[in-house]
Amino acid sequence: MLVDSHCHLQMLDQATPIQTYLDKAREAGVEHVLTVAVSLEDSKRTIALAECHPQVSASVGAHPSDRGPEPTVDEIVHLAASSPRVVAIGETGLDYHYNKGDLEWQRDRFREHIRAAREVGKPLIVHTRDAREDTVRLLREERAAEVGGIIHCFTEDYEMAARCLDMGFYISFSGIVTFRNAEALREVARRVPLERMLVETDSPFLAPVPYRGKPNQPAYVRHVAERLAELHAISLEELARITSENFYTLFPQARSA
Repeated sequence: MLVDSHCHLQMLDQATPIQTYLDKAREAGVEHVLTVAVSLEDSKRTIALAECHPQVSASVGAHPSDRGPEPTVDEIVHLAASSPRVVAIGETGLDYHYNKGDLEWQRDRFREHIRAAREVGKPLIVHTRDAREDTVRLLREERAAEVGGIIHCFTEDYEMAARCLDMGFYISFSGIVTFRNAEALREVARRVPLERMLVETDSPFLAPVPYRGKPNQPAYVRHVAERLAELHAISLEELARITSENFYTLFPQARSA
């Protein structure tokens, strides 16, 4: 059985009941999903979803591009402690692609999340885009290796992957790895050790081939896993076993949720 290590159930088309998406996921061989918050207010929704659905875990935090109130360490810690269904802090990180100018506020926000993660002892979910050096630097400066986590929806080069692996992070691949023009990313995926790999959808974004351009959902993580299994010359069943065990190793609380 597979695990979708990063999705946004709270952003899926609400005309369809969440349980319908989860049932479709189970039919596709997906036993668990981690629904990830993008703002403090959104964190309340991820917690509510996880508390209503046994196959769902939650994260709390504010996306680097969120323009809502700046989260403090205390606020993130409070949210993380509010429910046993919260297994991670984030998504957090740095995004220099969609954000320009003086981004010290974004770096400060990233630091707050790392400090909160260390305080509650929960792994981080890290978003990084066009910010390789600063992402690695802040992870090191704030001792993020003490809690580890995921570099989610990985699209960077292998050098960055290796530096994050050295800090104890897992590398998660999304539907982008199935895109026709993503051969460079597939080469990175070939080099990332299976024991440090995760799979995700980032639903409702980045639907994999053959659904590219359509709304994504957790059931489609199977297509990501199939492509990665092909790259590593193993069966889908073996890839699913390894990546799911990786997820529960990183998030043992999710196994008992």
